[in-house]
Amino acid sequence: MKFKTFVLVSLIFIIALAGCKGDTAKKELPKVYMTTEITADSLLQIYKALGREASGKVAIKLHMGEPGNQNFLSANLYRKLVQEVNGTFVDSNVAYGGPRTTTEGSLKAAADHGFTYAPVDILDADGTMILPVKGGKNVREAFFGSRFRDYDFYISVAHFKGHGLSGFGGAFKNLAIGIATPQGKLIVHSGDPDGPLDPPVPKKFLERVAEYGKALMDDLGDRVIYINVLANLSTDCDCDANAPLPTMADIGIVASLDPVAVDKASVDLVFAAAKKYGHNDLANRIKSTKGTHTLKYAEKLGLGSRKYELISLD
Repeated sequence: MKFKTFVLVSLIFIIALAGCKGDTAKKELPKVYMTTEITADSLLQIYKALGREASGKVAIKLHMGEPGNQNFLSANLYRKLVQEVNGTFVDSNVAYGGPRTTTEGSLKAAADHGFTYAPVDILDADGTMILPVKGGKNVREAFFGSRFRDYDFYISVAHFKGHGLSGFGGAFKNLAIGIATPQGKLIVHSGDPDGPLDPPVPKKFLERVAEYGKALMDDLGDRVIYINVLANLSTDCDCDANAPLPTMADIGIVASLDPVAVDKASVDLVFAAAKKYGHNDLANRIKSTKGTHTLKYAEKLGLGSRKYELISLD
């Protein structure tokens, strides 16, 4: 066994023990699968390990990269998974200016970054649809692309990395903000469809991320799975054309049927690696923004569990 794999498997064991402490260990915990290999084969393997087959018309939500960004994941990583499920890459236009504010610009960015072997669909190209947010305290409705319901099943493949406001981008940010229309993105950030992207109350921004996620997840039910790829671990988003290069080594791929568990496991792995190797920039970004509040709030909304069972596929 390679030294890196040995160390990471040791981290998995430590995290798995920590995740099973207390009374929650008596209950059946959501399973989070992990592999330290980051290849097209391992992405397909971890999808199959989840045991929930994508059927019908399948959307694969990921980030295809802002022009100029160096950290987005290679299109080739997704090839075997996309071919297995006959999937379509999906995204929505952005609210912060630049080429991806238009459908044409978004499609060009996707093509320039190699996402040419499967269809690409910009979900808000034809307009907006509204989904209710049940039980949320900040928003009551969420704005998504009108093509959202054109698909029978969603696979979230999030590039897990840092973010200047949310601390990290995982399953919730990939879906909640990623599929939101530009108007919806502004509401998530500031509570105002005409508001700024810098949230006046950061805690409410983190809660709105969870609330927008809830709108989607309630609508999809069991027609969705969550995969996070912990590679190219920059402190900033793939939407940032000038995001810094990573200082933390790649960790692996995690996947779950539980969105809270998959994001919590990803955060735990980053914290464990930072402690082990002393590379704390991403861990500090998550802590400084109090990014894990999104997961605490999502758990309160009934979207999943911050306790989980971590299962190595290596």
